[in-house]
Amino acid sequence: MASSTVSGGTRRVRRQLLTSPWLFAAPGLLVAGAFILYPFVSTLVNSFTDRRTLVPGGFVGLANFRELLHDDMFWIGLRNSTLYVLGVVPALVLLPLLLAMLVRKAIPGITFFRSAFYTPVVASIVVVGLIWVWLLDERGLVNSVLETIGVGRIGFLSDQWLILLSAMAVTVWKGLGYYMIIYLAALANVPRELHEAAAVDGAGALRRFVTVTMPAVRSTMVLVAALASVAAFKVFSEVYLMAGPDGGPAGEDTTLVMLVQRTGTGLTGRVGYASAISVVVFVVTLVLMLLVLRADRKEES
Repeated sequence: MASSTVSGGTRRVRRQLLTSPWLFAAPGLLVAGAFILYPFVSTLVNSFTDRRTLVPGGFVGLANFRELLHDDMFWIGLRNSTLYVLGVVPALVLLPLLLAMLVRKAIPGITFFRSAFYTPVVASIVVVGLIWVWLLDERGLVNSVLETIGVGRIGFLSDQWLILLSAMAVTVWKGLGYYMIIYLAALANVPRELHEAAAVDGAGALRRFVTVTMPAVRSTMVLVAALASVAAFKVFSEVYLMAGPDGGPAGEDTTLVMLVQRTGTGLTGRVGYASAISVVVFVVTLVLMLLVLRADRKEES
């Protein structure tokens, strides 16, 4: 009788050990399933249909993806999103590292500068974008200063390429503080003895940065490159605010995510076609991350 009681208690303990972790994880799994997994599967399914906002639609196979190949706006969006990655990622990998090295020193008042550099991160992207639009407007502060010094007004928000460059500047400015914090955590783990040994060998500040600091934080640089690549390829708010809902002159500044928003919303939105563009965005961002990780592993080997 006693042995059966002990056996029953053991089984209950085992069941509790098996079920308890899932009970703790259940809220997070439900949220992830409702807001990540279900939308992903729904988008993937819709990409093979001709669904519209108010019409369920039917299965059309790869028709949406074939249409993408002949859609000029898709190729414009792909070009702009790719250029955005090429323009933003190198700056967001290197500049925050230099900024972190400047603010990591314990000198009076450095906390104020750390907070100041991080402020754009917590500010709303809409507020930040509108501030930059006012600054770069035809009659904004920047053009007023340029006109005063004799340079003349520049069409930051009317020229196709200047709009894109202005949006890149906003992205870099807003992301500097975020990646600076990541680098500060990485720099705290770099042994001071390495810098001291390099200084004894006669290495200057630049050489110590290249031969000591960068190798020590290389894994963090890879992480920043991956995060920045994905964020830059999916850019929306900055370009939308700078170029407007139409994507600048003749839509030439449209990005892929802007094209998704423009195509898939409204009472006559082509949800199926927009879902196909979203699938392409997902595949490209996945490839970007894999390329960054592969380059890191190849360098290690």
